[in-house]
Amino acid sequence: MHGHRALLFTAAGPGGRVLVQTRRGSLVQDRFPDLVAAAEQQLPHGLVLDGELVVWDVEAGRLSFEALQRRAATRARGAASLAARWPAYFVAFDVLQLDGQELVTSPYKERRALLEQLFTDHALTAPWTLCPMTTDLAKAREWLQTWTDVFGVEGIVVKPLTSRYLPAYRGWTKIRRRDTTEAVIGAITGTLARPQLLNLGRHDQTGRLRAVGRIAPLRPDAARQVGEHLAAAGPGHPWTGVRFAASWGSREALDAVLVHPELVAEISADRAIDHGGVFRHPVRFQRLRLDASTDDVPRLGAGFAAG
Repeated sequence: MHGHRALLFTAAGPGGRVLVQTRRGSLVQDRFPDLVAAAEQQLPHGLVLDGELVVWDVEAGRLSFEALQRRAATRARGAASLAARWPAYFVAFDVLQLDGQELVTSPYKERRALLEQLFTDHALTAPWTLCPMTTDLAKAREWLQTWTDVFGVEGIVVKPLTSRYLPAYRGWTKIRRRDTTEAVIGAITGTLARPQLLNLGRHDQTGRLRAVGRIAPLRPDAARQVGEHLAAAGPGHPWTGVRFAASWGSREALDAVLVHPELVAEISADRAIDHGGVFRHPVRFQRLRLDASTDDVPRLGAGFAAG
């Protein structure tokens, strides 16, 4: 899901504070006054919830990871105005404390029952969302295929029903939906004969090639296949002077070599795509599409659909 993992703590009693803590331990409740106000009005004292903090873009009508980042970086002075434009929601998938009693040693099955009862007893609605759960494998497969059509939903999580809650330990498995699509190879790392990483692009509505992501390191056989068809970039490459980050959100730059942007790659990617059409995670190379031209590649922002 396009969100930030977070813990939400309600006050132990009257006069206390609501806290929102990120996975890295930062307290960010001052950036989300709308969520704090809702917690004070709707949630009981002595509660700790584990879940996903997400933001809804009212104008676009969908989840927005970019808006979430903007809100997370905005101090209290500007937080209220951003809350009106991009309201926050909390998708709860675990309860770690209820009525002041710690539950971390209880099995997940018991914690889940208590979480569902919490939502029922307090008739919780927006901004609180109970993350759906099933033990039906067929239904889980259906969710993986259908619910991930919603922008911002990337996949499902599998947890043992008997597991305790272990802080700083990932005791579950994330399964992301992956689909195939196409992109243009615009730059590489390594050499033309033996490329290592491929930097990918798609054309915007004006016809300019825009960077949308990169491929995870190529296997030797794939590197040889791509290297047989690469050509050095000529003058006027649209990415001349562009700096490529080593990973999403990183300040480290790649040592990239520009190539003639005519080769089309078929790729496998998960559903984590930013509003601007950029893949948030490295994609996987499937094959070269020597039968396709750059005109066959979906346009920037088209996701997995054909252009």
